[in-house]
Amino acid sequence: MNLSQLETGQRGVIVKVKGHGGFRKRIVEMGFVKGKHIEVLLNAPLMDPVKYQIMGYEVSLRREEARQIDVITEEEALTKVPEINFYGTLTDKEAHDDGLHLQQTKLNRLVEVRHNVINVALVGNPNCGKTSLFNIASGAHEHVGNYGGVTVDAKRGFLYYKNYRINLIDLPGTYSLSAYTPEELYVRRYIIKKTPDVVINVVDASNIERNLYLTTQLIDMNVRTVMALNMYDELQTSGNKLDYEQLGTLLGIPIEPTICKSGFGINELLDRVIAIYNDQEKVARHIHINHGKELERSISRVQRYIAENESIRSRFSTRFLAIKLLENDERINMRIRKLPNWEDILRVGDEEKKRLRKELHSDSESAITDAKYGFIDGALRETFKNEHLQKRHLTRIFDSVLTNRYFGFPIFFLFMFLMFQATFTLGNYPMDWITWLVDQLRHVVSEYMPLGPLKDMVVDGIIGGVGGVIVFLPNILILYFFIALMEDSGYMARAAFIMDKLMHKLGLHGKSFIPLVMGFGCNVPAIMSTRTIEDRKSRLITMLIVPFMSCSARLPIYIIFTAALFPNNGAMVLMSLYFIGITIAVFAAKIFSKWLVKGKSTPFVMELPPYRMPTSKALFRHTWQRGAQYLRKMGGIIMIASIVIWFLGYYPNHDGYSSAQEQQENSYLASMGKVIEPIIKPLGFDWKLGVGLISGAGAKEVVVSTLSVIYSQSGDEVGQQELGKRIPIDRITAYAYMLFCLIYFPCIATLVAIKSESGHWKWAYLSAVYSTSLAWIVAFLFNQIGHLIV
Repeated sequence: MNLSQLETGQRGVIVKVKGHGGFRKRIVEMGFVKGKHIEVLLNAPLMDPVKYQIMGYEVSLRREEARQIDVITEEEALTKVPEINFYGTLTDKEAHDDGLHLQQTKLNRLVEVRHNVINVALVGNPNCGKTSLFNIASGAHEHVGNYGGVTVDAKRGFLYYKNYRINLIDLPGTYSLSAYTPEELYVRRYIIKKTPDVVINVVDASNIERNLYLTTQLIDMNVRTVMALNMYDELQTSGNKLDYEQLGTLLGIPIEPTICKSGFGINELLDRVIAIYNDQEKVARHIHINHGKELERSISRVQRYIAENESIRSRFSTRFLAIKLLENDERINMRIRKLPNWEDILRVGDEEKKRLRKELHSDSESAITDAKYGFIDGALRETFKNEHLQKRHLTRIFDSVLTNRYFGFPIFFLFMFLMFQATFTLGNYPMDWITWLVDQLRHVVSEYMPLGPLKDMVVDGIIGGVGGVIVFLPNILILYFFIALMEDSGYMARAAFIMDKLMHKLGLHGKSFIPLVMGFGCNVPAIMSTRTIEDRKSRLITMLIVPFMSCSARLPIYIIFTAALFPNNGAMVLMSLYFIGITIAVFAAKIFSKWLVKGKSTPFVMELPPYRMPTSKALFRHTWQRGAQYLRKMGGIIMIASIVIWFLGYYPNHDGYSSAQEQQENSYLASMGKVIEPIIKPLGFDWKLGVGLISGAGAKEVVVSTLSVIYSQSGDEVGQQELGKRIPIDRITAYAYMLFCLIYFPCIATLVAIKSESGHWKWAYLSAVYSTSLAWIVAFLFNQIGHLIV
């Protein structure tokens, strides 16, 4: 709990003091330190401020300030024995001492335990290795990609290190703490509201000048910071030299070199975190970025007016607020308007902006940015030596080919073809092995389980449904392996670069291409990654067209038909479906851009990171994560759906018919399917295929498990090679069915993601309605025209 929650007359012990810079320093100097007892004496008539007694003297604090001080009560210590035992169990002597001493011992132990919990936020530019650091330090397995915007939300993990529990928060990658993108606002808001004990500023050692701009803004915020100079091996192999200790002295921030792929420097970094948390780090000293005489004069004047409001000092650096106000930050402007003297602050701010334009011949925002880069340039002149100015980086050599105007597109399409070819052909061998295992399991259960509905449910419902989908795990893993290879190597960003012109013609942004390619894996994280697109127009349009990307859940549907009906050219058929999805997305984007979503496109600004050789550990970890997610689906939604489909197809009156076919024709399932059969009959689909489409609304994999249950009602063994042949349709109708599955109703999870990211259900409803209508039209035209031609 925090100090403001204590009642009058209640006593507590201080655990830690949060807050920023000057406020925290002043509070600590007043004696508010770990282990000190404090008592609430009385509240002011309006309940604010509150008078406390600490170290034998009385002091008053506003409740806003008291919220930044964590305490525990004597009563709480008596109920937290398990937590105390984490730090160390009580000795026999302590346990037999008098009650007062025992209570005090428990209290001291609990203070120590609570104090030894450090909340650490990871802040850094996109593609600086921040999430890799999070993974290796916490043991978590978050997605790591070599392009900007992989982390679109805060991820949490923890580790125990030297009697400390370190809670890690991996914040979205951001280039600054302005209000330009959702990531910038999220990171800034988190640092201000959650007040992490320490911030680890992750900096890419191979691109240090650009990364340090964010560092200067953290300095403005006056938060306790440790710098992780990541990818230090790339700096060493480049031949360049950096005196990082001297740079840390100039910045007032301790710097520790790290190499996340090998774990180098992680323990030393954690030692620095603990030292700065306990105020033992000698390098840590707060400095002010010197913006030059005129700017400093303006910043100081605005800061004086803001500092008149003591209520905000505990949460904000008044210098940071002054700088942001001069930078025309709209969110800070709104915050200032809540202060009693807001009119004076804004008036002074406007006066200083006009004066700066006159003196510097530049607007204040540009002048502050230039001054920060001037400070960075000066610091690097003293600490950084570039020994290879004429050396052409390997990245440029690769880019000259992979982003070439003539070779870029053919290479991209070749890579995509190889991905689909490998998915279709290499996946066949392990798929056959898994099919054999599933058939053996079905045979054993059929042999030893007694006859009855339970046996039929296990054999036809669970094994038939779940087994019918699990066999595609190898294909899913191969597809995700190629996507991980594109992401981790840096090629994904190049794909966005070469596609920007086409995207722009569609009213989209080059960054839109990254969520579209990610959609080949799963539409849900692809839609979440649209947060990296700055303007709302491109972001909304991208959300609406991502479902046209053939996610891995649709892959099993394609394979059962291509394996049975297109055995000699399955890879080409598979690739055609993916590119039809892309083509439909292109036309849909053009229509939405022109008629539905209004707004201007923003300029294409995107980092092209250096190429990096992906580590086998990272590739296989990322691939297996997705595979594990697929397996969890098997034991969850797909198994439940398979049992429901089996039940509807088994009842009523299962034993009242002369044949299995007759029974199925009179089942609940048939009744449902025949309701929609008039709608889908023009497409060449019967009620059984219609039921498969209905079940796919929950998850597209369920289409295959449904068909597996329907076409193996008699308990016989139907492998995936045979399932497609059991379905009585020709090639044209089968392709029309695959087209329908490609285009129609996104799964429920995708619709929820669209609602969450857009902020309105109307966009999710629109996606469901227009995609299903379009699926019917496309499948109808293909089936009718195809049968006329062939």
